[in-house]
Amino acid sequence: MKSIFHPKGFLFSTAEAAIKKPGRKDLALIYSEREAMIAGMFTTNNIKAAPVKVDIKRIKSDKGQAIIVNSGNANACTGKQGMNDAVEMTALTAKALGLKQGDVYVCSTGVIGMPMPMERITPKISELATNLGKSVIDDVAAAIMTTDTFPKAISRKIKIDGKTVIISGICKGAGMICPNMATMLCFIVTDANIEKSALDKALKAAVKKSFNRITIDGDMSTNDTVLIMANGMAGNQLITEDRRQRTEDRQNSGYRKFSDSLSDITYELSRMIVKDGEGATKLVEIEVKNAKDEADAEKSAFAIANSMLVKTAIYGNDANWGRIMAALGYSGAGIKEDKTDIFLNGLKIVSSGMGTGRDKAANERLKANEIKILIDLHIGKGNAKVLTCDLTEDYVKINAEYRT
Repeated sequence: MKSIFHPKGFLFSTAEAAIKKPGRKDLALIYSEREAMIAGMFTTNNIKAAPVKVDIKRIKSDKGQAIIVNSGNANACTGKQGMNDAVEMTALTAKALGLKQGDVYVCSTGVIGMPMPMERITPKISELATNLGKSVIDDVAAAIMTTDTFPKAISRKIKIDGKTVIISGICKGAGMICPNMATMLCFIVTDANIEKSALDKALKAAVKKSFNRITIDGDMSTNDTVLIMANGMAGNQLITEDRRQRTEDRQNSGYRKFSDSLSDITYELSRMIVKDGEGATKLVEIEVKNAKDEADAEKSAFAIANSMLVKTAIYGNDANWGRIMAALGYSGAGIKEDKTDIFLNGLKIVSSGMGTGRDKAANERLKANEIKILIDLHIGKGNAKVLTCDLTEDYVKINAEYRT
């Protein structure tokens, strides 16, 4: 696989620790040669894995220089020992790299409730440090996979103040996908020179329209984490929030370029996650427009996206629009039946709340690998998009055998 762009000053390393089983790289290190600004977002599940608890405390410093991450074990619901193990992973990494321990973050993904096999992880941390630069970011994307079927990585290059700025992101996720975020880990690295408040604002905006609008199975994980490190090595002028600039100036500002590119990256990574949904055969985008407001549009879209009846109908190539109407009705959003239109891959299947008699043609359109369901509520100006996938027999099989 061709590597994506590497921002200046970032090095990567992977190792095999046989955390769940041997035969693949399952431990990775992301390192910035210079202390970086760091921002993050974490699971809203009340049950949080030990690494999430560690990172939530450390990110208050706004600084970071390394992230150590493992797959195969979530280090969640592991009590005091799990916390000790998470901290030890950062301490060993800091020692191997000559860093402050607080500048090292830790992330884990995999089976919940299993003790971390520290006897296998510990000796591999010095190996990660020694081999920094021998791996590319794509290798890290592969190392953090669990039930994923392909690594997920993307890059963008933008010009800010005549300097080339690179933003590169990787993520993992295929099941337990439901906002906020998913059973996903996402790491974004950039050489942009950007103030912390601007980095926070751009990340929150990007996650809101991407990772927080995907759903595969309605389950929220204990480990969801998005981290972005910006080390400033591109040499551009400091990117700020543009609060005092005129509207026309903001459109071409460094912040706008950075924020738009970051949002593009997180949305594309979100599409990859949903496309790789456990057992999925179809990527489904649900767009609701002209709702009372954005919140209502989001409620409506999620009700449809999370409907098991809708998802199985899509899998079976059955354009059963009645299931979509029913989901709209219980979504809690303001709905007027006689104003509702529904389109499936551009074909109008519901007009003013009633079927158009084109179900056979709609069934044919459902045979595509990517499905677009558009609902026009004709009530207001609120719009939202949600990504999901179909539900198949393989989803049951994959999750029934997850621990074996």
